[in-house]
Amino acid sequence: MEKKTYYFVGIKGTGMAALARLLKDLGNEVLGSDIEKETFTQQPLADAGIPVLSFDPANLKEGMIVVQGNVFSDDHEEIVRAKEMGLKIQSYPETVEQVVANHTSIGVAGAHGKTSTTGLLAHVLSNVEQTSYLIGDGVGVGVADARFFVFEADEYRDHFLAYHPDYAIMTNVDFDHPDYFKDLADVKDSFETYGRQVKKGLFAWGEDKSLRDLNVDVPVYYYGTAPDDDFRAANIVRTPDGSTYDAYYKDQKLGTFTIHLYGEHSVLNSLAVVAVAYMEKIKAELANFSGVKRRFAEEDIADMKVIDDYAHHPSEIKATIDAARQKFPQKELVVVFQPHTYSRLAAYLTEFGQSLSRADKVFVTPIFGSIREQNGSVSAKDLEDLIPGSEDIDQASITKLLAYHDAVVVFMGAGDIEKYEDDYKARLKERG
Repeated sequence: MEKKTYYFVGIKGTGMAALARLLKDLGNEVLGSDIEKETFTQQPLADAGIPVLSFDPANLKEGMIVVQGNVFSDDHEEIVRAKEMGLKIQSYPETVEQVVANHTSIGVAGAHGKTSTTGLLAHVLSNVEQTSYLIGDGVGVGVADARFFVFEADEYRDHFLAYHPDYAIMTNVDFDHPDYFKDLADVKDSFETYGRQVKKGLFAWGEDKSLRDLNVDVPVYYYGTAPDDDFRAANIVRTPDGSTYDAYYKDQKLGTFTIHLYGEHSVLNSLAVVAVAYMEKIKAELANFSGVKRRFAEEDIADMKVIDDYAHHPSEIKATIDAARQKFPQKELVVVFQPHTYSRLAAYLTEFGQSLSRADKVFVTPIFGSIREQNGSVSAKDLEDLIPGSEDIDQASITKLLAYHDAVVVFMGAGDIEKYEDDYKARLKERG
């Protein structure tokens, strides 16, 4: 790609920060603006030498390409100024597509599991070939003359329809983002449209009916544990150390793989990576992968296991609790959950209650309202009423968690739940 100057409006967003770092690695000049609030993406941007400024139309200079964050409308003061100056303005997906077009690209889509799968695929390919990658946890790496580009293809507001990758992984189709999609059929239609834009092949989870019904123009290879899956995991053994399984392509055994990851979903995600590696004649190296940020990130403090996870949908919560039970079968499991968006909580209230009830104890924080919606008719109390023994919690009452010893506390959510986690960790260290 020709070297350019990119200005990101909303550079602290996880996807935006990752893309900014990738473009910087590729030799471009990169800077951007955002709100003053500290985020977990901010220090990596600083470490990469990427300036993060406050919003100000005066930041814009001639010749810049402006990357408009997904949550910022055309009436944002910097976007208005960019138009007045005649600068090129493009969206996050449009900018990613420019990278897609210059590599053998693999886009990872799915209602759940795409960040973990993208991270694992990037790790495996990077060990054997030059690989650039873009992961939804805020990590973006650009490598000059890379053969592969691995990236998340997010379905929200049909952003992934900007992409035309060589290969696609689809981990599942589920009804999420109820503020945009009408129902499951609407989501499935978007995935199918994206699938028709894939150039070489598609790898899809075989147990998902929506994926089994895909009508696309390239070969579809199904992965899973059923006899009719093209890529199949058999003889699965799950222990507190991880999971081991034999992988087959039709009747051909590809090898025995061990991953130090937890939960049935991790086996499926890694099998998708094995499938891509096989089709591209790459030897998969799964055993060294330890996970991505905010996906079952574990820390030992005092006598407690503290886990941080991005789970914010009932299916993801169920998978995370399953993973915690696998790794810590003898310990009490406490979950601190922050509902993310009123519309999602309202659409899945019953399902949230069912998934969270799998924990031994649940604490629910106030709802995190996104920029897209700040209030609604549903409350955190509505969720607590569906979970036996659950309680509300906030920063002032975080000391409730200090009553637990030799247990596991999992912080789940997609908002700013880190502030609760940080407070708890600080108090836990004081307790010793």
